[in-house]
Amino acid sequence: MTESVAYQKITDLNYGQILINRPDKHNAISKEMAEEFKKCLAMANQDEIKFLVITGAGDKMFCAGGDLNDLHGNLTPDEAFLQLYPMKEVLYEIVSFPVPTICLLNGNALGGGCEIATACDFRIARYTSTFGFVQTNLGITPGWGGGTLLYEKVNPNFAYQWLLEARILNAEKLEQTGWLHHVVKDEEMGNTEKLLKPYLIKSYKQMKILKNQYKKKISSLGLASLMNEEVRNCANLWDSKEHIKAVEKFLNRH
Repeated sequence: MTESVAYQKITDLNYGQILINRPDKHNAISKEMAEEFKKCLAMANQDEIKFLVITGAGDKMFCAGGDLNDLHGNLTPDEAFLQLYPMKEVLYEIVSFPVPTICLLNGNALGGGCEIATACDFRIARYTSTFGFVQTNLGITPGWGGGTLLYEKVNPNFAYQWLLEARILNAEKLEQTGWLHHVVKDEEMGNTEKLLKPYLIKSYKQMKILKNQYKKKISSLGLASLMNEEVRNCANLWDSKEHIKAVEKFLNRH
């Protein structure tokens, strides 16, 4: 199956959708897919859509983070920074998108997958799904700017705890923290039009006004430098013995 990130405008309902389409690799993001993601966001930005949905292919994993074939343990900190930075740009484009962004979490998310989801304004998931900012279990920290964004989206003390403990949490717990906005039964996830009804009945102008107000509240313009700092901090840990050992263990797990 060809790996891809694809954009589609749902013309009759006037919203856009970006699909992460690499289910055989848990929708992990390769270097090429990061570039495709940026292009998809640029295309979506040109359309007068009410909102943008970001989702993954399949029903098991929304996204498992970065592809370890690109983000392997043999990179220098500078090389790691260059590999990580394109997805930071993707996350920033999602945060600063002119209309609401909705993450339809078709399955579980780990690491960078949770970072992408956090960049979206709203997150909808299945009751059976689990999620984890697991980066600190790998000897690093979030590397796409998603840790910075997590502090903006939930109680900072909970964000700190989740990033540090790197636990995998269920959907019910994350709905209580406010990270998830809606948790639905598995069979409901397929009824996209019903899930998106509160967004579909609003006008394009309403959506732009509401999103602009939200961007001002979170000071989206000022987030870029904090996200850059996060990428650099992660890259500086890349050649640590803890990270190299964790990547080797992961690659040799079979």
